[in-house]
Amino acid sequence: MAMAPSQPHATTTNGIWANAQGELDDAARRLGLDPGMHKVLRVPKRELAVSFPVTHDDGRVEVYTGYRVHHNVNRGPANGGIRYVPKLDLDDVRALAMLNTWKAALVKIPFGGAAGGVRVDPRRLSTNERQGLTRRYTTEIGILIGPERDIPSPDVNTGSQTMAWMMDTLSMHHGYTRAASVIGKPMAVGGTRGRRSATARGALRCIVAAAASRGLSLDGARVAIQGFGRVGMTVAEELDRAGARVIAIADDRAAVGNPGGIHVGRAIDWMREHDAVGGMPETEPMTKAELFELECDVLVPAGLQNEITADNAATVRAGIVAEAANGATTSAADRVLSDAGITLIPDILCTAGATILGYFEWVQDMQAFFWAEAEITAELDRIMDEAMAAVQAMAEAERVDLRAAGMMLAVSRVAEATTLRGLYP
Repeated sequence: MAMAPSQPHATTTNGIWANAQGELDDAARRLGLDPGMHKVLRVPKRELAVSFPVTHDDGRVEVYTGYRVHHNVNRGPANGGIRYVPKLDLDDVRALAMLNTWKAALVKIPFGGAAGGVRVDPRRLSTNERQGLTRRYTTEIGILIGPERDIPSPDVNTGSQTMAWMMDTLSMHHGYTRAASVIGKPMAVGGTRGRRSATARGALRCIVAAAASRGLSLDGARVAIQGFGRVGMTVAEELDRAGARVIAIADDRAAVGNPGGIHVGRAIDWMREHDAVGGMPETEPMTKAELFELECDVLVPAGLQNEITADNAATVRAGIVAEAANGATTSAADRVLSDAGITLIPDILCTAGATILGYFEWVQDMQAFFWAEAEITAELDRIMDEAMAAVQAMAEAERVDLRAAGMMLAVSRVAEATTLRGLYP
């Protein structure tokens, strides 16, 4: 069936949002998606922008801007991360919400896609100020949140403590504990086992499958990791346990390397103590650009979006690029990597472990019944392996790369749910 975009790319100003819409457009074209359905899926269902004051420890008042966006909720309640970053706008959040829709559909989790966050540098906040900001932001977006409506989760510069504050704020407003209103909480207040390693575990299952398809063993494989926060650290741990050799790591300011291998445990301890990789013992300094240029078997971008672009994609010398961060690679970079014979594991699949674990936590909270960690790990592995196999099969059948295959599967599933439900009224 003929397909026409609902609006041209030129109407968007933010690269990640134009990139996300472009990926949908490509999938819609390949699927022959109905033009009306394409229009529905191309824009968010609802958007909320809020401005709110926070009193700092020294008595001054600052006004912060936050967002919460729902992209599509036809497969279930919305779910997506909350991030605290200095540069954040509505297009960033729109793109992340759309990606979360595809992510949940790809691993067959009954969630829709949402995203949110606050434009703030969290390093400048005390613990008390961070709590105040979190509680006020939660109050402002609380009209959208609830176990049956929207279940926020941690993202960049947020974690289990942030989720505990959000859950408590929502509970205070309702007069009773609503543990299932957010996910990613500490276990003492309704969190689940396996949370810390969920994203990394999912990424590992994808990397194992991609390596096998290239005839590569992870035992002794050389790995470079860009982004050494919560996700980057746990990816390093998972790959280290699998026998891989981490030869370079980078944070958002610097990079370090050791061709003989970096001791992952000591690197994590250093990062936690210094909040930076610079000066790490038994490593040599390098630039982030030099890290991307390293000859290695696996490159893991685990930082922020748009790290691999048309400007630097041609310098990448890894056999596999595993997108452990949302939007780490642009569409233009995808084409460069594909032409170079590099296997790209897309973010909607590579980061889906956290979505799966979030679903497990939500189900356990709703039932007030918690599972053993062995059960959680086995189920996460099963779901990720099935999803990766389905994407690889689609890629082979349609002669497309893994991102295009994943998008085709995800978009078709969301479109099917939307069609079956019909348009209201």
